[in-house]
Amino acid sequence: MSYLNEEQHRIVSTAVKEAELTTSGEIVTVLADRSDGYTDVALWWAAGLSFTMMSLFAALPEPFLNFWDALIGGWSHEWTTGELASMTIGLGLLTFVIALGVQQWQPLKFFLIPNPVKTSRAHEQAIKHFKVGAERRTTGATGVLIYLSMREHRAEIVADDSIAEKVDAEVWGEAMGDMINHIKRGKIAEGMAVGVRDVGFILSQHFPRGDNDENELPDRLIEV
Repeated sequence: MSYLNEEQHRIVSTAVKEAELTTSGEIVTVLADRSDGYTDVALWWAAGLSFTMMSLFAALPEPFLNFWDALIGGWSHEWTTGELASMTIGLGLLTFVIALGVQQWQPLKFFLIPNPVKTSRAHEQAIKHFKVGAERRTTGATGVLIYLSMREHRAEIVADDSIAEKVDAEVWGEAMGDMINHIKRGKIAEGMAVGVRDVGFILSQHFPRGDNDENELPDRLIEV
């Protein structure tokens, strides 16, 4: 899905162009809907709930059996070992399918994903985009990626080694904080533009623009 219209894309792209006027650094911006499909997490939840339901049935079978008897007219039934085993397996499979089904509702699915997993996947995806689109693709290895993942509510700033050697991670944190403050208010394009300007200012202090500097990476916002 697209979060920004053409005018909002232009706001971010213009911010990149202006920020690069004072630095030899190259800024790449990426806006993602999500950083992962989290199928593995959904399967773990479904498997865990399935196992829990089967364990409950094994520990407290009477409520389940009484409920089943009520469904078939209230007649009691002498359950054989094979029938109980089949019911246990069936209950587990039903729980598994239902758990996977309800996680198709995206707000619930992302609510169930642990925060450390979201952070890790967003970081991994930011690194992938950086390696493809910015890492060592400039003359002085001065590429910086600003990555924003909407579903996870995560942002990352990844820089080439030559930049990382001169700029502490805490400095990027300040730029990220300014960006996120705007995004929390629903101003995505404006927030990314603020982040770009902050990053550009930091780069200009360590990597000022040279007379023969060329634009080596695209200024446009990449939305995936």
